[in-house]
Amino acid sequence: MQRFFCFSLLILLCSSLCFGQSIKELERRKKQAMEQLALTNKLLEETKKSKQSSVNKINILKRNIRERQAYINSLSIEIDTIEKNITGVRTEKTALEKKLNTVKQEYTELIRATNIRRKHFSPILFVFSASNFSEAFRRFRYLQEFSNYRKKQVAEMQDLTAQLAAKEQDLITNLSAKEQVMNSKTKETKKLQTDQAKENKMYASLKQKEQKLKKDQKAQQKRANELNARIQKLIAEEIKKEEERARQKASQEGKQETAPQYVMSKEEQLIAGNFEKNKGKLPLPVEKGFVSGNFGIQPHPVLSHVTTNNKGIYIQTPSGSDARAIFEGVVTQRFMVPGSNSAVIVKHGIYRSVYTNLTEIYVKEGDKLSTKQKIGKIFTDTENENKTELYLMIYKNTSIENPELWLAL
Repeated sequence: MQRFFCFSLLILLCSSLCFGQSIKELERRKKQAMEQLALTNKLLEETKKSKQSSVNKINILKRNIRERQAYINSLSIEIDTIEKNITGVRTEKTALEKKLNTVKQEYTELIRATNIRRKHFSPILFVFSASNFSEAFRRFRYLQEFSNYRKKQVAEMQDLTAQLAAKEQDLITNLSAKEQVMNSKTKETKKLQTDQAKENKMYASLKQKEQKLKKDQKAQQKRANELNARIQKLIAEEIKKEEERARQKASQEGKQETAPQYVMSKEEQLIAGNFEKNKGKLPLPVEKGFVSGNFGIQPHPVLSHVTTNNKGIYIQTPSGSDARAIFEGVVTQRFMVPGSNSAVIVKHGIYRSVYTNLTEIYVKEGDKLSTKQKIGKIFTDTENENKTELYLMIYKNTSIENPELWLAL
């Protein structure tokens, strides 16, 4: 019985440790979902001045619905986890109750046997009636151990009673936590249903403006194509100049004129190598934000059979936000882009990151930047519901990379 009880407690202890680890991960996910939900709620607040439906507003609302659903899912997982904990506490409580009842029964039997023996002989006579000193000493030790055993049982019963009281309090705490989380889930589910109804209404309203949306989309894609071509040309020119300098250097050193292509310095090699090692771990180019336009060919949020072809990603953020470097590097270009404000190119060895739609630039060409260093202020379109969106591109030499594979999204 004793071995079984110890084994049961060992299993429950291991379960408690695993539960503690899962709770930490759950809290992390829940916090992340709450932060993203707070961000989209803030962006929705910025669109309230306009009563009209728009592609920007429906995009934020869709994201808000997705984040709220993620938050509700985290609440559901939390409820399941609490229920498992309640089951575990109840199991521990039952095991302790059984153990306490067993100890009580053993103690009761012991007291009963002691009382019977006291009627027939005195402990003192029991010791002094021994035939010799050695036997008397053994009898004395027996009575002493018997007394200690009774005290030990009393202490064990007190300890088990205290443990039961603690488990009862754990149970009350978990039941209260479960009720609170379930209430939160109910409230969030109602908000989700309201948001979904808004989305359907907004979608229907935008479908009536299909021709205007198609015209706007065509103009936007044209500007994006011009921007991409401009950046591609600038990067190609940069690389060409680097290769020309490498040829001139080789010529001066008496080497053949067909000399090697541009070779990175040791510092550039180190930066490029570290850039590659951090693929999938690079920070967002904004403090708070989310990807509002994915890389590659993407469907229009409202129009059927209409797509956009993004050579980078769009990241929406609250108004007044700054763009920041995703990795250490050197500023090689800062330039104006008609229809897309200003842009900055940062070189990371053979890699380059490009930040566009900036209104104010804090850096100049030749500056060495550290990771997360501010580059410039992102343009806020006051005529389009305060939309604040950064366009980020990543290049490996002249090849375009998908930024979503590089960032820790």
